[in-house]
Amino acid sequence: MLGRPDHDTPEPVTLADDAEDRSATARSWSRRRFVVMSGAVLGVSAAAAAAGLLARDRWNRFGENPEATIRDHRVTPVRSAPSLVVARGKDPAKNVEAALARIGGIKHFIKPGELVLVKPNVGWDRTPAQAGNTDPNVVAAVVRACREAGAREVIVSDCPVSDPERSFVLSGIKETAVRAGARVLLPSEAGTKAVRLSAELGNWPVFSPLVDAAKVINLPVAKHHGASRVTAGMKNWIGITRYERSRFHAALHRTIVDLAVAVRPTLTIVDATRILMRNGPRGGNIDDVRETNAVAVSVDPVAVDAWATELLGARNDEVTHLTLAASRGLGKLDYRASGWVELTT
Repeated sequence: MLGRPDHDTPEPVTLADDAEDRSATARSWSRRRFVVMSGAVLGVSAAAAAAGLLARDRWNRFGENPEATIRDHRVTPVRSAPSLVVARGKDPAKNVEAALARIGGIKHFIKPGELVLVKPNVGWDRTPAQAGNTDPNVVAAVVRACREAGAREVIVSDCPVSDPERSFVLSGIKETAVRAGARVLLPSEAGTKAVRLSAELGNWPVFSPLVDAAKVINLPVAKHHGASRVTAGMKNWIGITRYERSRFHAALHRTIVDLAVAVRPTLTIVDATRILMRNGPRGGNIDDVRETNAVAVSVDPVAVDAWATELLGARNDEVTHLTLAASRGLGKLDYRASGWVELTT
């Protein structure tokens, strides 16, 4: 398997102890110790350099031979429907149902017999009240809608930062998704396939359901993020892999946009039942959470992220990846001008 999962750490490098001749003079001992230690340092440096070359060669070899491609999962939107629908109410399931109905109905997007991937944000071992992950009731409502549309199978999967099993259980997503009719796959169960993400990123091992699915629903939670300011739909694509994601953060905003170019979902549904206003993305303090009881559905990934950005108290021009995505033609920042509807359930 290429690379390392995020939670893996490399083996420590150890140096052999010097075997000094105790009968030597102090000057001879110092000279000998200098020679030995210099050789050890050079040896470690050479090993590190070799490891770097091997890592580079490994990624280059991998990049030359992609196993699969990520298809464009979009469908033509309903002409008479708004590009963004927001539904507000105390019941998350009713919010999902109302928003999907207004944007054209789930059966317009999901056809009988299709394999559907629902990709929530299950990054952390947090409870629903802590708002670190997508609300489980929202996930269940989306799964039920896809099943009612005739989906052959609905897979719910993500690559958590925290322990995957604990994250899926503590978030409530595993239980509610299964009960709604989904198959929940942890990263170890989903498997990976190598795909080309972008010219800059090269190829990467992403979880197989993203490649296999006929339709993909991006189902993030809106929340604060310490590095990107806001995380919603586009940043949720970082969770398609568990391997060496620290490399993504070298140019985080550009990477988010590259991923948004590579992955074109059927729908983006942003959960804003509870939003983490501060200390994201992991959170943990209930005082950082605000209940907004809203769900937004869109065919435009930029528009729905712009809506989420405002909900979190930020301006769109303060979020670099958002303005960059708009400049690359991925969607419209001004969702009000492009047509939107807000419903009360």
